[in-house]
Amino acid sequence: MDAGEEGPPLETHLLVQLPHVRRWLAPFILTCSVYFLLWIPEDQPSWVSALVKSLPVLCLVIFLGAVTSSSSYARLLQGALVCSAVGDACLIWPEAFLYGMAAFALGHLLYIRAFGLTPLQPALLLLVLPALLGYFSLLLPHLEPDMAPAVASYGLILSIMLWRGLARGRSARWGALLFTISDSVLALDTFALTVPHARLVTMATYYAAQLLITLSALRSPEIKAN
Repeated sequence: MDAGEEGPPLETHLLVQLPHVRRWLAPFILTCSVYFLLWIPEDQPSWVSALVKSLPVLCLVIFLGAVTSSSSYARLLQGALVCSAVGDACLIWPEAFLYGMAAFALGHLLYIRAFGLTPLQPALLLLVLPALLGYFSLLLPHLEPDMAPAVASYGLILSIMLWRGLARGRSARWGALLFTISDSVLALDTFALTVPHARLVTMATYYAAQLLITLSALRSPEIKAN
């Protein structure tokens, strides 16, 4: 079956049927809970807050290594997750924002490589690109001139990641969509206007997105035995 074809939620079946898969997800759930319970103020940047923010994503790297075989897809996802963790840490400090954006851009490129170009589904791209242009036109008046090229480049990479995630289907589809929502809320709140509960929305959708993309690696031939 092609990745984009409809079918039963295989990832959910594997979570239900294989206890060791659920067990290896426990650290991710625990560290997410710690992040939201501590809710360290953003005006108190520190290596502790960077670690607390990055740990859930790093737990997903370990999860993939523990429950999947060393397929190229799983390795690319692990690389993207590591880049995301670096980006998480960088965004703790406002002066490192561009470094964080670069780390996430590299992560998205790895996701694009993992999702592949089959099935191509160009019609999806024709839906994504107008949305990108409309959103960027909203942000552009609020961007500093030296920030506009970086934000535009990141937005293009994010849009391609969304296109390929939607085309791949299953949990990757929803993960890519939630990642786009997370980044869109973050950019809107950072550059344009104050979004109510922006941090909560951004982080909740972000962690859910990373989890769903990670779960897209769960395919029966690639799952390790207990």
